[in-house]
Parts: sequence; structure tokens; C-alpha cells
Amino acid sequence: MLIALLWPAQLLSVIGLLAGNAQSKIAIDFHTTQIAWFILISSLVGVFFIPFAMKAADLYGKRRVMLALTMLGLVGDLVSALAPNFTTLLIGRGVAGFYAPMAALVFAIARDIFPPRLVGPASGLIGGGVGLVALFGPFLSGWLLDDHGWRSVMWFLVAASAVSLALLLAFVPESPVRAERTPMDWAGGLLLGAGITAIVYGVGKGSDWGWTSGKFLGFVIGGVVAIIAFVVVESRVAHPLYELSMLSRRSVWSVVLATALLAGTVLSAGTINQLLGLMPKIPTISDGLGFSATKLAWIGAPASVLIILAAIATGWLARRVDSRILLAAGALFTAVSYGLSAKFHHTVPQLMTIALMTAIGIGTIVALVPVMVIEVVSPTEQARANGLQNMMQGTLLTVVTQLIFVVLAQDGKVLKGTQFYLDAGFTHGFWLAAGFAVAGLLAVALIPRLRRLEEVRTGEGAP
Repeated sequence: MLIALLWPAQLLSVIGLLAGNAQSKIAIDFHTTQIAWFILISSLVGVFFIPFAMKAADLYGKRRVMLALTMLGLVGDLVSALAPNFTTLLIGRGVAGFYAPMAALVFAIARDIFPPRLVGPASGLIGGGVGLVALFGPFLSGWLLDDHGWRSVMWFLVAASAVSLALLLAFVPESPVRAERTPMDWAGGLLLGAGITAIVYGVGKGSDWGWTSGKFLGFVIGGVVAIIAFVVVESRVAHPLYELSMLSRRSVWSVVLATALLAGTVLSAGTINQLLGLMPKIPTISDGLGFSATKLAWIGAPASVLIILAAIATGWLARRVDSRILLAAGALFTAVSYGLSAKFHHTVPQLMTIALMTAIGIGTIVALVPVMVIEVVSPTEQARANGLQNMMQGTLLTVVTQLIFVVLAQDGKVLKGTQFYLDAGFTHGFWLAAGFAVAGLLAVALIPRLRRLEEVRTGEGAP
């Protein structure tokens, strides 16, 4: 069961890594300046759909919903692999975005089907599995991209989604935990999804429209109004998507905010390294390092091993040490490493050395996300809490990624319809990531004392 859950949970990381490495080749192949949407469209669809998926999982069963999401993801992967143009490719990636709630559902069902003493270690291992992706994924990416082109990446995702579907069917039982059968809060879900989507889209188009333009302000203000309306609706309907009483607890909202901010930042910041390493070196046009995907994999291999070790160590320490201290340490490592990257990102030794510091932060953060959610909610709240955290993380990941592309493009050049990036853009991108990591560090200070995993297992304290 652990392997069967580890695969679909980390498939999202595989998709992010492979798609991130493929985007430079796709941009050049399709001659587009809108390559940011290749990744962002999936995030937007996923964020919009997460509330409905988590509610459906509570009502009809987590395994059943996971199977449906995997099948939708498989369809999207097929469309992407066969896409004759960039528009069709985006449609495929959008359909594949329905797979996004899978990580939240995996952690929720793990709490339901594993014995209590194994819930913490299993969740930590599933979260820390991102280290395995970071280790082997780049070499897989290098083989596919360097030898077979970017379409081979899309076909690999088709195969990976099919394997995920087979594992779920064969080895994962249905969760026995169910919520009371209540109507779906369509109005609340549509308001929340539309509000988040409007804000993200507005941020993405801000540099084109102008940051004070009516279009930009209209989308952002409209999105904020929709989210406020969502809060009003949720406080009045009989069966809301999210119980605001859960969100009113400081332990819950502070953990969701801090973990979403930090995880969203570290996952989006990888875009900078991918573009820096894989974009070509063209004097006055592009300051990419022009590495092959395989060379970039070898450069990142030591850091990938360290991510795994850091995640394992964090899972062990979380049973004995205050998780706030561990999360703050992870935030500090990432903030400092991104700051150093802003200055030192021109040679292989620089990239490899700083990546080791980043790896400690990433391994610590990704291992703590599921653990800290378990520490603040009851089993019946697990799915909704995971969904909320996943939605917030996806939103922040999308916003930070959008801002990274905006910052990169401001110092970039367009040649034959393709967006390239200069060194100043990479520098500013790293500083932006460092700033968000510092914001995450400050958010950790808002978290009150939590029950440690040992207390959760033995039933001590209260969520």
C-alpha cells in the first residue's frame, strides 16, 4: 500500500520536474513567449477543482475519487502527447490539471488505512519521496529530452499515469471514513475557484497590461471580491465546502499558511534553475548556461540525495522535536540559499555547492507538510485540511511561478517569437524566491505549540 500511494503522490512532482525541464525546448519548438502557461494552466485547473474533489472524497470515498482523477489525468496526458500546436498542448495540460488533488487525497487516505503507529512514518516517507524524484527524475528527463525530444516526456507521463491507475486498483483499499451525505456547495466552490483563478491570471498578465491598468485591477479586485463572497456564503449555507470553524483555529490556519507558503516557494523556485541551466547561451539575447538535461541532472544529483536524507531525518526528528523549529530551520536554509544563488549562479561548482544548502531546506519542508497537518486536525477533518493546504500551496505555487516569469521576462529578449532571459532576470528571480522564503519563515512564528506525532499517536492533547 505504501508503494501504491507513494507513486501517485510523487507523480505530481515527476510532472513538475519533467515539464519544467521540457519547457525550454517546447518554447523554442512552438516559438512562443507564453511558455509560462504550459505549467500554470495545470495549476490553475487543479486549484479550482480541489474543493470539489475533497468534498466528493468525503462523501463517496477517497479511493473512488482518486481513480476518477487519475483517469482524467491520463486523458490530459494523451492529448498533450498528440498535440499538433501549442494551444492543443495547453488544453491537454489543463485537463491533466484535474490530477492535482491527488497528493492531498493520498495523505488523507493514508491516515485512514494505516495503523495509528504507522501514520506518521508513512506520511513522512510519502512526502519525502520527492527526494527520489529529485534524484532519478533529472536523469530520466535528460535521457528523454536529449535522446528523444520533448514529446517523449509527454508519452512517459501517459505511461506513468497508467501505472498509477493500476496500482490504485490493485493495492489500495477504500477508506472506511465517510462524512454525512450532504449537498455539494456549488456556489461556494465556484466563488472560491473563480476568485483564485482571476487573481492568478491577472498577476500573470500584469506585465503585458500594466500594473495600474484597468484590466489588471479588474481581475485582481474581482478575485478578492469573489473570495470575500465565498466566506460570506460559507458562513450561511447549511453544508459548506470548508467549515470556517476549523479555519478559525489558529493552529490550523497558521500551519496551512506557513507550509503552503514554504512548499509553494521551493517547488516554484526550481523553475529558475531549470531555465538557467537549459536555455541556450546567446550573446546579448540569452544568458542561459546551455547545459544538456543530462548534465543538469549530474549537477543536481548530490543535492537530490541530500533531499532524501533530510526528509528521512526530519520524519524521525518530528516525533521528538517541536515541528515549528524544524520548519523554521528549513525556511532559513532555503532563504539563505536563494540569496546566495542570486549572486553565485554562473559555474558548475557554484550551482552544486549552493544546491546542497537548498536541498536541506526542501527535504525538511516537504517532509513536514503532511506531518504538521496531522498534528492540528482530527481524523474526520484530515481530508478537508489536506485539501485546504493543497489548495493554498497550489495557489501560492502558481502565483510565485507567475511572478518569477514576470521578473525573468522584464530583463529578457524575444527572438523569433521565443522568450529568452538575461542574467539580471535570473538574479532578480532568485531574490524573489528568497523573499518568499523569508515570508514563510515569518509565518512559522505565528504557529502555536502543536502536539508532536507521539502525542497524536497516543491520543494526548487536542487538535
